[in-house]
Amino acid sequence: MREVLDDLMRWWGAGETVGVGTVVATFQSAPRPPGASMLVGPGGEAVGSVSGGCVEGAVYELAQSVVDSGEPVLERYGVSDDDAFAVGLTCGGILDVFVEKVSRETFPELAEVAADLEAGRPVAVATVVEHPDPALLGRRVLVRPGDEQPLGLGSDRMDDAVRDDALGLLAAGRSETLGYGPDGERRGEGMRVFVWAFAPKPRMLVFGAIDFAAAVARVGAFLGYHVTVCDARPVFATATRFPEADEVVVDWPHRYLAAEAEAGRVDARTVLCVLTHDPKFDVPLLEVALRLPDVAYVGAMGSRRTHDDRLARLRDVGITDDELARLSSPIGLDLGARTPEETAISIAAEIVASRWGGTGERLAERPGRIHHDLALPVEGASLHR
Repeated sequence: MREVLDDLMRWWGAGETVGVGTVVATFQSAPRPPGASMLVGPGGEAVGSVSGGCVEGAVYELAQSVVDSGEPVLERYGVSDDDAFAVGLTCGGILDVFVEKVSRETFPELAEVAADLEAGRPVAVATVVEHPDPALLGRRVLVRPGDEQPLGLGSDRMDDAVRDDALGLLAAGRSETLGYGPDGERRGEGMRVFVWAFAPKPRMLVFGAIDFAAAVARVGAFLGYHVTVCDARPVFATATRFPEADEVVVDWPHRYLAAEAEAGRVDARTVLCVLTHDPKFDVPLLEVALRLPDVAYVGAMGSRRTHDDRLARLRDVGITDDELARLSSPIGLDLGARTPEETAISIAAEIVASRWGGTGERLAERPGRIHHDLALPVEGASLHR
């Protein structure tokens, strides 16, 4: 929803009605992830995408029908058959799209969601997309950390199950469809709830105010990270040198990272790029980084000689082999990169590969699926994939 929220809020604020199609589940090589949305505006405008062009025409027509009827629809789109005009995904994937009518009357909480996103507060939107009782179809509730008020889904069991699982997805920054029994039974079937998890942007902390850091910050921002560049040298750590960074901090890197971790601003989605390749900076920094319980990625720049020296210094300060195994050094994938921009692509490629379990090999030389699934299970939930 993020990519279409401005248009949706504009129409919603004007009291208009919008047809909204949202990918709620994907199977095989579907081109867009859960949460991808397409709007059909009051004047017939099409905004956003659910499949990169494969089924947009069919979703457009369905959205217009849903706006007229007011009844939400869960539709599955799969592989095109031998009929060249059949609606389907030429990529071979399958996706479920939930199409609904959105207005001030049907989604009065939308302004709250937009305010939370603007302020960087985590919020999940849980919508019933399938249920034996038609009255529950399309019912929507908001889930926020620390809020223990009844959700209003229909029963305490449903509220408890959806709240627990939505908070888990929110912590992971992941949107998914969850499956339950009609009353929220963990092992049942019949009710599916799509959870739109709107977590703050994941963080990328770039240490070392060098030319490579500017390129990494630029690529990190492109990938959707909240980018911080940190260096102890004020002459180099300036906003002018790093216009793509969200913030530039002048501080000793190890001290800044320890303070951010202590304040709870480093989590399992945070990536750390150590580009200082100077022992007086990177050894104390990596001593802190490699002992953090939850970070997505720790990479450090340097030559093979620098890497070997760094490992010896880290062992001298008590870093264990298990902790060292978390370090990606030298940083990045083997792309033959030389320039700062090429190196930034190499680093970004390794971060993406580590997130999704990719190998870094050429797709042309690998069989099987192109897309990988993020392996972050939510305890107790049945995830429809």
